[in-house]
Amino acid sequence: MENIIPISERVLIQPFKAEKKTKSGIILPSIAKEKPQEGIILAVGKEVKNTILKVGEKVLFKKYSGTKINYKQKKYLIIHTTDILAIIKD
Repeated sequence: MENIIPISERVLIQPFKAEKKTKSGIILPSIAKEKPQEGIILAVGKEVKNTILKVGEKVLFKKYSGTKINYKQKKYLIIHTTDILAIIKD
């Protein structure tokens, strides 16, 4: 992502979309859908000291963390590195 560059110790994340139904096929009502807590890192600020966080990593982050960004009809989050809880390895 060349057009949005996070500063300081922040990262730009593209969150995964909330599921509309469970794996077993149960449709979730809109009030049951929560803000996604997983996403892909698209850009990393220059002052990020944790070299483990890299572009392309799938991460788990704190619920309700970060600032929502709408850019070119896509949704992103800019969050501080301390709000990242884990890297997800598939």
